[in-house]
Amino acid sequence: MATNENLPPNVIKQLAKELKSLDESPPEGIKVGVNDDDFSTIYADIEGPAGTPYENGVFRMKLLLSHDFPHSPPKGYFLTKIFHPNIATNGEICVNTLKKDWNPSLGLRHVLIVVRCLLIEPFPESALNEQAGKMLLENYEEYARHARIYTGIHAKPKPKFKSGAISESTTALNVDQANTNVDPKNASSGAAFPVPSPLAPSTTATRGGNNQDQTAAAAAAVPPVETGGISESAATAIPAAAITQKKEVGQAKVQADKKKMDARKRSLKRL
Repeated sequence: MATNENLPPNVIKQLAKELKSLDESPPEGIKVGVNDDDFSTIYADIEGPAGTPYENGVFRMKLLLSHDFPHSPPKGYFLTKIFHPNIATNGEICVNTLKKDWNPSLGLRHVLIVVRCLLIEPFPESALNEQAGKMLLENYEEYARHARIYTGIHAKPKPKFKSGAISESTTALNVDQANTNVDPKNASSGAAFPVPSPLAPSTTATRGGNNQDQTAAAAAAVPPVETGGISESAATAIPAAAITQKKEVGQAKVQADKKKMDARKRSLKRL
């Protein structure tokens, strides 16, 4: 489960909304994922734009959100090796949006789109990879050849992010937030509030009430259960009728035996 101790609650709430939006309607060529162990680390797979040396490649990157985000910009890193003027050999991304042009109102969507646009139009004047920057300015064909080689070797399609992972994580994150708002008295006492079943009879006596009366009332409130096409009440009535009939037969037999005895007594008296 995500541990978002370094992010304030209002930032976490906004972040959850943004990630859900990115998951439901991702920008073109960008797929976002989250780290379940640290929600402040955002992953993204960026497809190489068509018509560039990065075409047909899939580049994984990450954004690291600091404890004072969004007042300070996230730090961006490419995890996939890439030959690009504005991406250092250690993967660090150099783009003005993540530096002097940062604005707290800018969202993750904007940042990811800017990074993908960087693959279309590099800025060799502010190069972190001096070799790539110099090559781009002096010999574009040689630069493009190097970039295509890196792309073919390192930017192979990555395993897709788990479907629905963001929704699950944001749901868990919202649950975490809800738990932090629980009344401390209830939390300290460890009291639980189970939801009763609508068919379960009440076992708590009301004031001036009787447990047996409540149990009988609850039993009467439960509708008869159909069993093999015969309701429970009908099934109960059948054996009761059989017992009554058996008693009547027994009584008739006793009366017949009594009449026979009386007839024998009268015969003996005549003798």
